[in-house]
Amino acid sequence: MRLDKFLKNSRLIKRRTIAKEACEKGLVKINDKVAKPSEEVNIDDVLTLKLGEREINVRVKDITDVNSKKDAQTLYERID
Repeated sequence: MRLDKFLKNSRLIKRRTIAKEACEKGLVKINDKVAKPSEEVNIDDVLTLKLGEREINVRVKDITDVNSKKDAQTLYERID
């Protein structure tokens, strides 16, 4: 699945266009490499998002199209 689509489906970022812009600005990394919006996300990849003052680290657990907010949280686990 594309990175920008995964960020939107997992609800880490609210809209796909915002996810795309964040990737283009170099604010999103996959396994410590700056990622483009079209890069593929795989299970067990570590995503790092710099959003404002916060840095969020998550590990991808599942890649599916989900519709509910409750199910979206099952796609990743937070890493501290």
